[in-house]
Amino acid sequence: MKEKPRVAIIGGGSWATALAKIISVNTDHFNWYIYEKEIIEHIQKHHHNPMYLSSVELNPKKITFFNNSKDAIESSDIILFVVPSAYIKSTLGNHELDFKGRLLVNAAKGIIPGDNLTVTQYFRKRFKLNNNQVAVLSGPCHAEEVALERLSFLTIGAEKEEDATTIAALIATHYVKTVISSDIVGIEFGAVVKNIYALAAGIAHGLGYGDNFTAVLVSNAIREMERLLAKVFEKDRHLFHSVYLGDLLVTAYSQFSRNRTFGGMIGKGYSVKAAMLEMNMVAEGYYASKCIYEINRSQKVNMPIADTVYNILYENASPADEMKILTNKLK
Repeated sequence: MKEKPRVAIIGGGSWATALAKIISVNTDHFNWYIYEKEIIEHIQKHHHNPMYLSSVELNPKKITFFNNSKDAIESSDIILFVVPSAYIKSTLGNHELDFKGRLLVNAAKGIIPGDNLTVTQYFRKRFKLNNNQVAVLSGPCHAEEVALERLSFLTIGAEKEEDATTIAALIATHYVKTVISSDIVGIEFGAVVKNIYALAAGIAHGLGYGDNFTAVLVSNAIREMERLLAKVFEKDRHLFHSVYLGDLLVTAYSQFSRNRTFGGMIGKGYSVKAAMLEMNMVAEGYYASKCIYEINRSQKVNMPIADTVYNILYENASPADEMKILTNKLK
């Protein structure tokens, strides 16, 4: 990796904008791919993203904007991929990308619908990348709190400690502390299922369940996560660390959590389509629920909370009835 690597952000949403704010502190210049040309033009003229985190001041002089993902990727050494999992394939298109000498960092928290692969698994398979060419960046960290410069912690998962340290140097600020890990698979799968559990917490809240029940739900969820992670990739990991339990807690409880908000709407009687239209943002847990259900057909892990969410979202089951059944399975 170069001493001063060229950095690209791929994506134009709230987390991508938050990362742009962070990285602009630590670099003289970075590349930024945004699909919507009108957003690029707005940032260049008005110095903020009109759609997401509009309070964040951006310096266009530090940014080279791209409207083509291939050009942005091949003009960079470290690529932070911050695109919702459902749109990753369309973002990449049919491009044959050259990742030689480049590091792909997954900063999204989702799984590829249809392929049932995490983002780094998908990149490794499609572009024949080895483990040293991928890394992951995960929370607990809401974009809205980064915008407010509230103290946050981010974990970097990478095969090589040197790469993790390089990424840490790009994102460490007075309001962001970094932790280094080698558990790429565990971090990614943990980030996927915690969104499902946040949906469950939101559904329960929408149905009128209180904090006492949510605490029981979350304590069962971390054990459910532990069972899945042990099955998909056995490793000596401690799920009470911030990247696992911390991320689950903030997603299940925070006012900024899209998945909790989405679940709350479902609990209150919204259809999936109506909830999506009103939110106008991606709740990754919706797509993750089906992917994890399909993955678990072969893994056969005991996952009653994830199964409950799947039944509600994809089998048109009654949220009230399904949650009542679930209460008899929790401990």
